[in-house]
Amino acid sequence: MVFGYYASAIGRAFFPTGSAFLSLMLSLMTFGAGFLMRPLGAIVLGAYADRHGRRAGLLLTLTLMSIGIVSIACTPGYASIGLIAPLLVLCGRLLQGFSAGMELGGVSVYLSEIATAGHKGFYVSWQSGSQQVAVMFAALVGVLLGRALQPEQMTAWGWRVPLLIGCAIIPFLFRLRRSLQETQEFKARASRPSTSQIFRSLRVNWRIVLIGTMMVTMTTVSFYMITAYTPTFGGELHLSSMDGLLVTLCVGASNLFWLPIMGALSDRVGRRPLLFGCTTLMLVSAYPAMLWLVHDASFSRLLAVELWLSFIYGSYNGAMVVFLTEIMPIEVRTAGFALAYSLATAIFGGFTPAISTYLIHATQNPAVPGLWLSAAALFGFIGAYFAKPQGAVS
Repeated sequence: MVFGYYASAIGRAFFPTGSAFLSLMLSLMTFGAGFLMRPLGAIVLGAYADRHGRRAGLLLTLTLMSIGIVSIACTPGYASIGLIAPLLVLCGRLLQGFSAGMELGGVSVYLSEIATAGHKGFYVSWQSGSQQVAVMFAALVGVLLGRALQPEQMTAWGWRVPLLIGCAIIPFLFRLRRSLQETQEFKARASRPSTSQIFRSLRVNWRIVLIGTMMVTMTTVSFYMITAYTPTFGGELHLSSMDGLLVTLCVGASNLFWLPIMGALSDRVGRRPLLFGCTTLMLVSAYPAMLWLVHDASFSRLLAVELWLSFIYGSYNGAMVVFLTEIMPIEVRTAGFALAYSLATAIFGGFTPAISTYLIHATQNPAVPGLWLSAAALFGFIGAYFAKPQGAVS
């Protein structure tokens, strides 16, 4: 989240080119490059978790993620060490992406397997809900820093502060994860497949992974659009950076509100009604909402549009994540979930800030990100239509 919020400052620190647009694009492409590692991490680390346990997998991903965030937070700028600086930042992002490839799947599967009967949607929704705490906290820190520091100070070192705070909570996270118990469902399995068997099962079930990828596309594009890209998008609309961060803070709170509510609702009414309803809403409303926003851009309009998109995202994702755990065969539940999620993020979601920036630059139409959202919604609708509950697949 921090990297996305401060993409402009990070671009100036590590990718000085003389062109603000080019520096921003290089920064956003580095942000997106981390997502290219997610499918590899999903396969390798997901297989590890399916073989050795959910708890062991979560500890391993946290270790790798910690190394990545520390390297980005502590690397000197281009002015100090030259080309080594952007290379180290890129390596840090790649390591973050590799570990995150299994992180989402590992947490979601863990929650689904410890959930009480009839409340699986509510339990699993807190995986996405926890991300909103990060969205809100990073945005709040950005607001406070923006008021306390001058723009030159933010560019020089202020953007590092949220990353260093992230480094400071790592020991607490390790203590928390070490206290977790392995899930009873995993312990009860009569046999655990070998790594080669997991890879072979992934190949056999490639259709399920593809369907899952299409479903996740809606989630990951909308999430990065309304969170990581919002401060940059606010700049495209000639709003202040403070406006963008305040809107992002409100979006995080809105997401956190809707996700558990809609996860619980999916336990009562089923997953599919929410999946079809939300993809249809996004498909027909995203671009008109963006047109309304850019016609007379203001803080209040940006907030209204982002909160509407947040409602759709939270409602869809509250049902989608748990549904994805339910359509995956148990022997590759973590690896299959993580691979589907990572492919969607790597191909579409992670590059949403860069794609949106480029589309606006190429078309001179600030509303064009709405079309990108509609395209993602179409993928989600198709994926939900072809998805089958677990038991219909092997």
